[in-house]
Amino acid sequence: MLGAIFVISGARALAKPEYLDSQAKQVTDWFTPVLEKASLPTETRTLIRLNGAVQVAGALLLAAGRARRPAALALAASLVPSTAAGHPFWAHDDPEQRLDDQVHFLKNLGLFGGLLLAALDTEGRPGLRWRTAALMDGTRNSARRTARLAARDAQRRVSTARRQARMARRIAQRQPTIARRAARAGHFAGRLASRLPG
Repeated sequence: MLGAIFVISGARALAKPEYLDSQAKQVTDWFTPVLEKASLPTETRTLIRLNGAVQVAGALLLAAGRARRPAALALAASLVPSTAAGHPFWAHDDPEQRLDDQVHFLKNLGLFGGLLLAALDTEGRPGLRWRTAALMDGTRNSARRTARLAARDAQRRVSTARRQARMARRIAQRQPTIARRAARAGHFAGRLASRLPG
């Protein structure tokens, strides 16, 4: 529906650019120096036809759902010179003509907004901005998770080392007791051996 008006106005511009020639001349004259530097055509009727072709192609792509976002952007861009040339309400002295052009200017402004929304719409799929933010969040969360796991692992290693140190101290403290008991046992064994016959 959004593209329907562009098919009609674009086809009219392609078929009969002479009807728009006098209005478009004011706008194309502004862009002539830029177009000449870019080695693009500057003849008004050629530019009207080019704008019409962009409108027809963009509207058909938009309606078909093919290359929808670029098509909406192209239509929005083609709408700017069309609106400036076709509805310059600020240039009219007649209040009726001014009001009529102002209504059409505002209608085109609404179409421009709709086209921008169509160009930004991702049809429920995450857009580039959201995907970038999600990737950054995921990377940040992954780094935090890795840091937490490393900290836990370090704490476990420290706890294990402390436990082993305590056990080693206990064993070291028991060494003299064990040595004394062994000496006593050896002493009793010696006495026992001396009492035995032959």
